[in-house]
Amino acid sequence: MTPSDLIFSLVLITRLPGCFCGVTTVEDHSVLEGESVVIPCHYEPQYAGYVKYWCHGKMKDFCTSLARSDAPWTPAGQGKVVLFDDPVQQVFTVTMKNLQEADSGWYWCGVEVGGVWSADVTASLHINVFQGLSVVNRMLRGEEGSSITVQCLYSQGLRLTEKRWCRSGDWSSCVLTDSEGRYEDQAVEIRDNLTNAFTVTLKSLAQKDTGWYWCAAGQKQLPVHIFVATPATTVLVAKMTSTPEDTESKFVPTPPSSPPRLISNGAEHHRTLWEYSLMVCGVLFIVLVLVLLPWKIQVQYKVLALFSEACGQTKLEADALLQQIQDNTFLFLFVTFRKL
Repeated sequence: MTPSDLIFSLVLITRLPGCFCGVTTVEDHSVLEGESVVIPCHYEPQYAGYVKYWCHGKMKDFCTSLARSDAPWTPAGQGKVVLFDDPVQQVFTVTMKNLQEADSGWYWCGVEVGGVWSADVTASLHINVFQGLSVVNRMLRGEEGSSITVQCLYSQGLRLTEKRWCRSGDWSSCVLTDSEGRYEDQAVEIRDNLTNAFTVTLKSLAQKDTGWYWCAAGQKQLPVHIFVATPATTVLVAKMTSTPEDTESKFVPTPPSSPPRLISNGAEHHRTLWEYSLMVCGVLFIVLVLVLLPWKIQVQYKVLALFSEACGQTKLEADALLQQIQDNTFLFLFVTFRKL
C-alpha cells in the first residue's frame, strides 16, 4: 500500500457516519400524521462545547439542516423543528411538530466538528409518518359504577369521517357521531374535536362491560380492551373524639375482618354447662375406679388364700385363679368405659 492509499483510507474511515460512537440516539419511529415527536441525541463529554444540528436526508454529507444549537430558527425547519442542547446532561433534544407524510425519511443527530482530518460525529434514525388511527391506551381498567375514557387519535385524512365505537363481534352495538362530532346516551359519550382526536367515555361501568371494543374512524379501526373490576369494600368503624368541643363520630376506614362469634343466652349456653358437669363427673369416676381397683384385688387375694387353704389347693392354683379374676375385672371395666 502506497502512502497515498494509506492517507485516503484514514480519511475515509473518519468520514464514516457515527464514527467512534460519539453520538447515539433512539431507534426508528412511526408517528401518526399531525402528531409531534421528541428525539434525544446523546453525545460524549468532549463534544459539550460544539455546535449540534438536526438534518434530513439519506446521506449526512448532503442532508438538509433543519435546526442548529447556534441558530434557533432555520428556513428549512419552518418553525416546527426546535433543538435544545443540555451540556450538563450531555444530550440535545429535537422536537418536530405537526408531522406530515412528506416528513418521512432519514434524520441525523450531528455534532459539528469540522476540519480536514476529522468528520462530524453523527447518529441516524428513520421516521415514518403515516395516515390512520392510533389509541393512547389499548388496555384499560375501571371499577364497577365508575367511568372510563378512551382517547383515539386520527390523521388529517380522517378528519371529516364519522367516528364509531363498537363492541367487538357485535356490529349492531356501534354508535356513531353526528355532524358536530358528538354522541351521547346513558352508557356511552363520544366527543370529537374535529381536528385530530376523539374520546369515548363509558359511564356507570358494570361487569358485563368487560371485553373487546373497536375505536374506528372511516375505514380505520383499532381494538381496545376494557376490564371492569369489583371495587374494594371497606368497613367503617366509629371512633369518638375525646375533646368536649367535638362530639361527632369520626369514621376510619379499616380492612374488612371476619364477623364476631355470637354467644346466645339460650339452649346452647345451658348445653355447654351440662357438658362441663358431665366431664367433671367422668373424671371423678375414673379416679375412684383407679383407687378402688387395687383394694378390691387385695381383698380378693386374701379371701382366695383362705379359701385355698381351707380346700387344700396349692399356691400356684390359687395364683392362677386370682389371675382369672383380675382378667375378668379388667374386661368388665373396659366394657363399662366403652358404654360411656
